[in-house]
Order: sequence, then C-alpha cells, then structure tokens
Amino acid sequence: MSQRTTTRPPHAGARIRLHAGRAYLLPAADVPEGMVAGAFSVLSPGTERRHLTGPERAAGYMGLGQADDAWVLAPVPHGAAFDPRCEGAVRTPPGTSVEVAALARFQQMARLGLDRVPAAELGGAIVVGSGPVALGCVLELHRRGGTDVRVVTSRRHAPIGRAPGVSCVAPGSPVTGRLVIDAAGDPVRAAAFTVPGGVLGLLGTPGASAALPAVEVHRAGWTVVGMHELAALDTDAYQDAYSASAAFLTDRLAPELLASWCRRVPGVRAPELYALLAGAGRPAEPVIVFDWRSA
Repeated sequence: MSQRTTTRPPHAGARIRLHAGRAYLLPAADVPEGMVAGAFSVLSPGTERRHLTGPERAAGYMGLGQADDAWVLAPVPHGAAFDPRCEGAVRTPPGTSVEVAALARFQQMARLGLDRVPAAELGGAIVVGSGPVALGCVLELHRRGGTDVRVVTSRRHAPIGRAPGVSCVAPGSPVTGRLVIDAAGDPVRAAAFTVPGGVLGLLGTPGASAALPAVEVHRAGWTVVGMHELAALDTDAYQDAYSASAAFLTDRLAPELLASWCRRVPGVRAPELYALLAGAGRPAEPVIVFDWRSA
C-alpha cells in the first residue's frame, strides 16, 4: 500500500470504547478540518468479539464518510471522523448505496485472497462460516463462475443461503471438498472438511493461538493458502478490486437481495449489539451497519 497519511492522526472522535468485556458509547466530537464525518460504520463480528476480551481500546473495523458523490471507506473506529487520504482507504463508484459499499468491502477481501488460490480448485468450494467474510467469499466465487458452493453454518435459515449457487449444510454433515475456505477464523474446523491433497484457504482472521498441527498438514498433503487481503499487494490492485466488486454487486444482483444481507442500526444502539455478539440474539443479517448521522 502506498503511504497516503498526513502528519496528523488519521482519525478522531471514536464513538465506541471497549472495556472489561463491554462496549460504551462516547459523545460525538467536532469534525477536525480536512477530515470527513463518520456517517456509517461496519461491524466485523469475529474480530470485534475477540477485541471485547482484550485490553481497553476504541472499537471499530470500517468507517464510511461522504466525499462529493461517493463514499470513502477507511479502517477507522466506529463513528470517527477520518482523513479520506489515510492508508487503506477506498472510494466507491459515484452513486453507490451504503449497503453495496459495505458488502463490496467484504467481497474485495475475498477477491484479493482468491487471487492466491489455484484457479483449477475453485469449482465445488466449501466455505466455513456465514458471517460477512463468508458472504463476501461466496459472492466472489459466484463472480468467478462458482455454481455449487456449500456453506457450513450452524445458523438455521442463514441469509447467506440466498446467494446464487449456495447451499447451506450443518457442521456435522458428511461433506468434503478439494477447496475449503475458512471464513470464520477457525482453521482446525475447516481442515476437517478438506480432502487429502486439497487446498485449505485461510480468509477469516484466526485467533493468535489458533494452530494447525504440522504433522496433520504433512500427512494430508494439504496446500494451505494465506488469503489476507494485504498479502503481496500493490496499491492499484487494492482500489481496483474494491471498485470492481462494487460494480459487480450493483450490476448483477437485485437491490432487494443486497438489502436483505444488511441491517442498519442507529449508532446509539451499538453497545446493545456488542452485548449480543457472543449469543444467539445477534441479528441474522451478516452485515451490520451503524448509522452515526444523528447520534
């Protein structure tokens, strides 16, 4: 990635603070000169669930701010104002909806990650997980021509099942495949679905202590592919992957389908959502967008 940061901090005015396993709402602050207001932000359930158990910190994964007729997305805390030129920021095509802007960010991750997977293995993929990372993955597989993607999820009637070419299976189902993509940060669980000689892709971010036994990888003959979006990345590819993902979603999928995967929640209710992250009461929609415009 190129360095686009200025000498000032890249963001200011975070609205959510995590402390002792809870999320706390902070008051709104003025927007510093040269920054854009944080109008929306996107929840990353797996990452932020882990952050809840860690040290005190500002919470957040991706913020959206308005710049002319487009949205700028940046890796900043929830509700924070930010420098639209900060490192990691991407810009939507003009007129992109908030829902497409958020979904395209997860598809962008999968697009860049799948570029590292042998193309011959993309047919009949298995995706483990049904959250936003998994959804971005199945959408990108669909863009690449995947017509038989099995999603392993314990969630009944998971909305990801509405994606083209997707069928959902329970974790105990006897399914295996040559390409298995972990989108839940649990590589050991995903490995159980990978046939000998297959490819195990790590798209979801595993916990710091997660490990695959080397002897198991050795005996199974697996190819393990790290699919982090920033691995061996050049600057132009990052924005290009995002723009192409947003255009694909807008042009190829029905707006009502895209909207069914997203839920907008007033930012002031963010602490309630954090309290539900580890339980069954979490909203069914994979993508949660906090609205900070009047919070």
